[in-house]
Amino acid sequence: MLPRHVQRLGRDWITHWNGSQILALNSPVSSCMRWAGHYPPWASFPLPISADFSANWRAPPFFGPWRQFQNSNWHLDNYTQSCCFHLPNPSMKSEREEPLTKKRRLSGQDDTSTPEQQTDLSNQKEVSCLSVAQNEEKHGSRKGTIKRHWEYFCQQSRTMKIAKNKGSDQSNTGSEATFDFTVMSYNILSQNLLEDNSHLYKHCRQRLLFWTYRFPNILQEIKELDADVLCLQEVQEDHYRTEIKSSLESLGYHCEYKMRTGRKPDGCAICFKTSKFSLISSNPVEFFRRDIPLLDRDNIGLVLLLQPRFHCKANAAICIANTHLLYNPRRGDIKLTQLAILLAEIASVAPQKDGSFCPVIICGDFNSVPGSPLYRFIKEGKLNYEGLAIGKVSGQEQFPRGQRILSIPIWPKKLGISQNCVYEIKQQQKEENAEEKLKAAKSDNAQEIVIASEKLSSKLRHHFKLSSVYSHYFPETGIPEVTTCHSRSAVTVDYIFYSAANDATADQPGAEDSFCGGLKLLGRLALLTEKDLWTVNGLPNENNSSDHLPLLAEFRLIER
Repeated sequence: MLPRHVQRLGRDWITHWNGSQILALNSPVSSCMRWAGHYPPWASFPLPISADFSANWRAPPFFGPWRQFQNSNWHLDNYTQSCCFHLPNPSMKSEREEPLTKKRRLSGQDDTSTPEQQTDLSNQKEVSCLSVAQNEEKHGSRKGTIKRHWEYFCQQSRTMKIAKNKGSDQSNTGSEATFDFTVMSYNILSQNLLEDNSHLYKHCRQRLLFWTYRFPNILQEIKELDADVLCLQEVQEDHYRTEIKSSLESLGYHCEYKMRTGRKPDGCAICFKTSKFSLISSNPVEFFRRDIPLLDRDNIGLVLLLQPRFHCKANAAICIANTHLLYNPRRGDIKLTQLAILLAEIASVAPQKDGSFCPVIICGDFNSVPGSPLYRFIKEGKLNYEGLAIGKVSGQEQFPRGQRILSIPIWPKKLGISQNCVYEIKQQQKEENAEEKLKAAKSDNAQEIVIASEKLSSKLRHHFKLSSVYSHYFPETGIPEVTTCHSRSAVTVDYIFYSAANDATADQPGAEDSFCGGLKLLGRLALLTEKDLWTVNGLPNENNSSDHLPLLAEFRLIER
């Protein structure tokens, strides 16, 4: 005869146990959720354990003999509000990288694994943003949420934002004089990657990790922020096909999508409001090359050329690029090569009839931290990588040891991309024009140019004058901004880079003044600190269903 409190536990409740899952006995039975992999075919999930119990309960088999179970300390009174089940941890070489069983092995050469970085929360300084309590008091937000505020750089933008929030019609106001629009970059966390990297989400209650819980939150966040352009990463293909695309189209977006190559089930999407833009061209970019061992990874990019509506110039265009670079901190050579391919594609799409570039916005998860060589290359337009260790490119490792130096050149010539990050065909045309000019020059000057070009063999360049929407540190305290936060780390790896108008920022080294105007940053949605995020149990949480925060910026198109 079972004790009465055990009889009340439930009817036909069988817990599956295979030795690799852990039942946390500190959760209320009413909140326990069974993992989707153990659902019967007919069951919808998430499926909570019913609170209506009877006496037909059977002891879970993993407790062993009844006497052992009876003498255990398993009591309902010991339950607390935390997660119920933990998934088995697959063998991982590094965070957010695919398990070894799923990894492509074409070259037969293994990557070196990266040491895990531990974050010491006690060393964080005081936060510069509003605390959770202040936000809940001032904004009336739900418990467990942090209110992010807008930072404005233009008073007119703030006035228009307030008017828009009040519901006034701004569709015709100043539409001929200016064109303002907002862009979001958001890694929404693929469900497949979440399950393959479950060790990163041990801090989460299990019910918060189901896609059926996460997607409504993500969609609501997108709807509330109401960006004109969405650049989404880690968009799982089956979810995109069945839910995401139709949901965004119902909000007035046109969607373009590119899935990762190989067997990877997620990709990148760029969605734009048809009321603000029309599509000129869509250009998917694949970084994988079958004949180049260096490029054996399945990351991709997507480049769109959009034409603004309600604008004075019919030939105005904006280039929007989205990507998700390789994670592996010790493969900076792959990261730089993937970036060079993306920049080459942008350079082939962005030129206008007069030879200038249209404004460019590059969004994505670059898996690189602020101030790293890869980050500086994007902003400064040049990078001398001679003597640079392969693991220092992305700055994800503080103390890389025993790593080889980047080879010169990084990628083989047969890739067809020059050190200026353009396709070789166009580069050859420029070189031919340069040779014609050299014929009229003196021979000694020509020799100096040849010698100079040989010295530039370890230097990368690109032709875009790019600025970052975010400053990456709070100016009052110097505390870092954070775009992603989970059990292992809290850092900035997501960015929105844009072609700054000449009057918006100072000239940057290596940049060419060849843009048709540019973009003026009007405002941005403020980021948070690591301490802010851990006050709501990190990411994901009850209200934020990705391990990344969405980045959002407002721009004004400035014409030359």
